[in-house]
Amino acid sequence: MTVGGAPSGEEPIHETGEWAGCKRSFMIPIRISVRGTDILLDPLYNKGTAFKTGERDRLRFRGMLPHRIMNIHLQKERFLQALRAEDSNIRKNVMLEDLHDRNETLYHRVLVDHIEEMAPYIYTPTVGQACMEFATRYRRPRGMYFTEEDRGHMAAMVYNWPHRDVHVICVTDGSRILGLGDLGANGMGIPIGKLALYCAAGGIAPHRVLPVVFDAGTNNEALLQDKYYLGVQRKRLKGAAYFRMMDEFMDAVRFRWPNVLVQFEDFSSEVAQTLLDRYRDDHLCFNDDIQGTGATTLAGVLGALRAKGEEVTSLGDQRIVIAGAGSAGIGIAQVLMQAMVEQGRTPEEAKNAFYILDQNGLLGTDRANDLNAEQRVFARSADNNLSLIDVVKKYKPTILLGVTTVGGLFTGDLIREMHSSCERPIIFPLSNPTNKAECTAEQAYEWTNGQCIFASGSPFDTIEFEDGRVFYPSQCNNMYVFPGLGLGASVCGAQKVTDRMLYVAAETLANFVSKKDMEEGRLFPQLTRIREVSHRIAVAVVEEALREGLATKLKPADANDLDSFVGRKMYFPEYVPLVEKREISI
Repeated sequence: MTVGGAPSGEEPIHETGEWAGCKRSFMIPIRISVRGTDILLDPLYNKGTAFKTGERDRLRFRGMLPHRIMNIHLQKERFLQALRAEDSNIRKNVMLEDLHDRNETLYHRVLVDHIEEMAPYIYTPTVGQACMEFATRYRRPRGMYFTEEDRGHMAAMVYNWPHRDVHVICVTDGSRILGLGDLGANGMGIPIGKLALYCAAGGIAPHRVLPVVFDAGTNNEALLQDKYYLGVQRKRLKGAAYFRMMDEFMDAVRFRWPNVLVQFEDFSSEVAQTLLDRYRDDHLCFNDDIQGTGATTLAGVLGALRAKGEEVTSLGDQRIVIAGAGSAGIGIAQVLMQAMVEQGRTPEEAKNAFYILDQNGLLGTDRANDLNAEQRVFARSADNNLSLIDVVKKYKPTILLGVTTVGGLFTGDLIREMHSSCERPIIFPLSNPTNKAECTAEQAYEWTNGQCIFASGSPFDTIEFEDGRVFYPSQCNNMYVFPGLGLGASVCGAQKVTDRMLYVAAETLANFVSKKDMEEGRLFPQLTRIREVSHRIAVAVVEEALREGLATKLKPADANDLDSFVGRKMYFPEYVPLVEKREISI
């Protein structure tokens, strides 16, 4: 397992008892070029009050810290005490980001040890508010911004980033942040939050991740008039100019970091699928809203079928209604359809399982000219524009998925109608943040008398019925998939992310859910096991990359024991000794 947070070229690697069943006798020190008190200002190196006396001497800042030396456990305990005393979730987000900005090792240790508690503060649902307030609470640089004014300079700009071994880039253009719409450069909170999860849940070292805003402007009138807005205050680029800018960005990052994985995040439906299709065969990249959401939802649906006592191979027998025909809705349909084909259905048979609606009703062939190519695949020749309630009445779905960002869309009448023809309906209101969810967990359980199988995009509290029944709503969150997917693709040097890799990631996640989890109504493992989940998914992705001949970094010995290979590559936040690089004259 890789430890520490500081970049040093080739990182020190050792195995710890958590993964390898052995104890560490010593840590290899990291040699750093930062001098003196600058170390205390660099979050990658800073240990705060945990610097030992010898380090304070050799790094030349003895006397610059209080005398008492603390360890990472006491520092964490002190921070958690202050965090838990705060009532406001957005204030907790700010406190965590302040820690992130001064001590990355401690920050990631807090996340690793308390991921279930911390995830809602650094990501959904709190990250939505953090993005809306991004400009007013901006404190220090983190990540990179690329604009049209940088055309012709991007290949040089990437060398401004100080770390030479970036493994994962998360990039957004801010055009569709969660269910909040166009937030422009304020969307930087999303890549920062995603990459924190890559580090904590997926074991990617923090100096190997890069958050990026591809700032092509904004169509948000409020931001165009906001004197404090930090992004480009012009209408969004469109068409050829937009794609020329993106081509230059993709070429620039691949030129400096040839094996970097690029995760596209929160791009509007107008460009999301086009960007994915444009680069997926030539760059190591994927779109989390299309492919990550699809894979996570597939895992949840397979788990739901098991919870109903049905074979997972019955996926093609289901009648699936998807409310929302944007990039997320179509992405989910594509991944579920591919899974049906993997299980032996023909593409035509698989396609006929879906009923997809947009704001105008059921997608139909009579308005094919108004649909994009991906939507036309699922357009039906009968009942064009049928409303959601009428689709449920006529086709009696067994699965209902919501990706509309229309809070409350799933009404009591709709859910009761579905339940009248399906004893145990599968209901997934997946929109984020919480106020955009199509229904709440409490509503879904109440309207089906506790018979539904439920998962949501944002977390909901445990539900207790008066008769003593207790339900634990599952969160169908992409963080179950993308850290492991990214870790696996990165450590094996995969040339691209394939549909089969997404399928094996989803299958691995679904199989990770224990019998006890299912008995409690959970469709996903508890977040406390997220690093185990990521490790297992990464191994499955590496195995698939080997099968497809796409792994470029593996040695034969590594391929013989992928569990150990992946485990050794996973970063664990722990302080390591620091030694200053100095010229020695004799």
